[in-house]
Amino acid sequence: MHRTVAGSILLRMASHPLVLQTEELDPAPAAWLHERARLVRSGEGDANYAALLAEADALIVRTYTKVNDALLAEAPRVKVVGRAGVGLDNIDLEACRRRGVRVVHTPDANSQAVVEFVWSLVFDALRPRLFLSEALDKKRWGETRKELRARRQVCDCVLGVFGMGRIGRRVARVGASLGMRVLYHDLLDVPVGERSGATPVSRDELLRQSDILTIHVDDRPSNRGIVNTQAFALLKPDVVFINAARGFLVDAAACADFFIKHPGATAMLDVHEPEPFGPTYPLLDIKNVHLSPHIAAATDAAQVNMSWVVRDVWRVLNNEEPQFAAV
Repeated sequence: MHRTVAGSILLRMASHPLVLQTEELDPAPAAWLHERARLVRSGEGDANYAALLAEADALIVRTYTKVNDALLAEAPRVKVVGRAGVGLDNIDLEACRRRGVRVVHTPDANSQAVVEFVWSLVFDALRPRLFLSEALDKKRWGETRKELRARRQVCDCVLGVFGMGRIGRRVARVGASLGMRVLYHDLLDVPVGERSGATPVSRDELLRQSDILTIHVDDRPSNRGIVNTQAFALLKPDVVFINAARGFLVDAAACADFFIKHPGATAMLDVHEPEPFGPTYPLLDIKNVHLSPHIAAATDAAQVNMSWVVRDVWRVLNNEEPQFAAV
């Protein structure tokens, strides 16, 4: 009897689809899918990775697994790729279309986290702060207060939003609520009711007028290096420049050159090309360039939201229409 039950369990598990998870998922969504499928964690370099790819019915990836023709050739059974996140930079959508592979993602999962992070960078740039760990005498107390005096208030700055998608619109709304004049540039016509009072301008006018410029354009190939030498030449010499979108949007060499030549400007960069960058990265060791390790979406809530891509993966495996399909 025991052998029969054990054999039944093995047969049932063998009949379940194999989902290969190459990067981290939140435990709760992972457990949800594990109840329904054979969810196995393995990545490039692991001994069993190639064998699992060959048998996988689905892939779940995040930022650093490149889903392209080469990988898909090693995964002939894959029916769906789930991107636990928003951008699809690391997924060759055309290659997936050619092979009949569906691609699903979580387009609004981390928007709030990124908006909060962008505004934390704005305040880091404009409002110097110091937390005391020891008592100061009267003279040093006064000197410290003078050293920490902010040159600008947010409400006195023009906010430029380059790209008015989900995140850009929320960033603009926060800026307007703080009393800022908000400008934006986007390829699409944004309905007036969704602009939060922001004014549309040309790309060049956005670059010229912004005191604070934050980038939120999408991952289409034509946006690669969109902030280049010509774009930097239009920026104000004391601009605060923020990129928490995609590293490849910014020409790193041109960025380094601008901020070396303009010590009154500030760059706050969370995304890079490549990631992780090496010791020859042009933006290292520049005093007014601040680099963070791609953490804009690093909140518990955002990580959970992105991991629920498992629902759409399961829908596709069951021949149902997914909620958030890219292909």
